[in-house]
Amino acid sequence: MFGKRILILSPHPDDEAVGAAAAIMRARGRGAAIYAAFLTNGVPAIDAFWPWQRGGHARRVARRWAETEAAARHLGCAIALSQDIATRTLKSDLTGTRTRIAAAIHAADIDMLWTPAFEGAHQDHDAANCIAASFARHMPVWEFAEYNNGSGARWGRTLSQEFLAPNGSETVLELSATEMAAKREVMALYASERGNLRHIAAKREAFRPLAAYDYALPPHRGVLFYQRFQWVWPRHPRVDYTKSEEVAAALAAFRAKSF
Repeated sequence: MFGKRILILSPHPDDEAVGAAAAIMRARGRGAAIYAAFLTNGVPAIDAFWPWQRGGHARRVARRWAETEAAARHLGCAIALSQDIATRTLKSDLTGTRTRIAAAIHAADIDMLWTPAFEGAHQDHDAANCIAASFARHMPVWEFAEYNNGSGARWGRTLSQEFLAPNGSETVLELSATEMAAKREVMALYASERGNLRHIAAKREAFRPLAAYDYALPPHRGVLFYQRFQWVWPRHPRVDYTKSEEVAAALAAFRAKSF
């Protein structure tokens, strides 16, 4: 799972820390150069906020990018790409994003990709996984578990750093006390996301070669993690009301065109 020049696809500023902080540190210890591609700015579009909150939108975005730069310095990652597009909208720019990732791969001579798993944690995570799959014929692609809403008998139980359906190819990194402390330290740099990161465990990280997915279907049956609060009404800025079928349609159309 450790290449010499690794590009991490981070759908939002903080995914590189949530899913791969210890792995990044271990890879750098082996002499690898680590790059990160931030595919959105991590902030919802301005019209998703309450009217009285919209005046602070630019400040929210600026704060998120400042946190990103601090975390990248802390982890020793070079920022290869920063897309200033809103969270929850990556599915609308899959082809353009792939083109920009391809340019970053060429510019940094990347030999391996890391990407979040296709697990319904966030629609942008699933979109990033689909984009990464389009490069799998050209280089090794490894995915890392972040969090999900469980499936089967464990549906509705938040699982952190654990794949929905293990297939025997997983590499689980059991973190030392030093690594756990270092991971918590870098996650703390994303202070604006403190509430959203409370469910993240820091005891392990899980990776595997990219599994084969049918992107025309949601990652699992039942309510996905990002859909847990869609019953809230009126619409709340912190809730993603996107239907999983909408995401699946966008990913399937991209897959048909791109690989």
